[in-house]
Amino acid sequence: MDALSFLAAPFIASLILTGIHAYLGVHVVERGVIFVDLSLAQIAALGTTIAVLAGIEPHGDGAYVVSLAFTFVGAAVFSTIRGHKARIPQEAVIGITYAVASAAAILAMSKSMEQTEHLKEMLVGNILTVSWLEVGKTALLYGGVGLFHYIFRRRFLSITLDQQAAEAQGVSVRLWDFLFYASFGFVVTSSVAIAGVLLVFCYLIVPSVGAMLYAESIGPRLAIGWTMGTLVSALGVYLSLKLDLPTGATIVCTFGIVLVLMAALRTLAPRRSRA
Repeated sequence: MDALSFLAAPFIASLILTGIHAYLGVHVVERGVIFVDLSLAQIAALGTTIAVLAGIEPHGDGAYVVSLAFTFVGAAVFSTIRGHKARIPQEAVIGITYAVASAAAILAMSKSMEQTEHLKEMLVGNILTVSWLEVGKTALLYGGVGLFHYIFRRRFLSITLDQQAAEAQGVSVRLWDFLFYASFGFVVTSSVAIAGVLLVFCYLIVPSVGAMLYAESIGPRLAIGWTMGTLVSALGVYLSLKLDLPTGATIVCTFGIVLVLMAALRTLAPRRSRA
């Protein structure tokens, strides 16, 4: 019972992360900007790093505001370079941004050797130590972002699924792209503080990719992604506690193993049907 009580907050936090990231992952995979979450997460981590070096407490509101400001800059850049007539692929800019933000964070941390543990925490996180207060604040924030996307779901989906058709209808793609990435930034900034860059990336991409193996339409993909994220989160948190391993890294590896198993089952299914 003590173990279950200890795991309750991390598990609920992982469910919240699964809920919003599996949905956003559908958009990201359809848009073909797979590394946008990783890039925005690293930009958010860079903002937190700068805040820490400026003497701001890393888990306080000040660091969050600085991190969010950095993320908004990234959202503005990504929303202005998208388009079927763009000379430079958006994914190339996203990859460059991630590399530069990562290097900048390392350079910043090299000036403060006592903060190396903070750099490690940004990468792999420690969701096991999340508090109920953080869970509540995160749930309210993600609920607001989810409501925003639900209200304007047709607009976001139209831009994601067929950008040229949306432009032909007079939709301001750059404006709605910025709103998408800005709301994405709110999610990523909070997620990195809880779970770290790598785990946030896995929550966004892996459930969506796993769902694509078995479903074509948006609804079934969301159902599969949410189910996969929930089960993998529970298993990862449990294995982390049972084997005394870092929680974030354990969940990331569990996601990878489960995705490989899902792909193997998907490959074997047609053979069995033919037999």
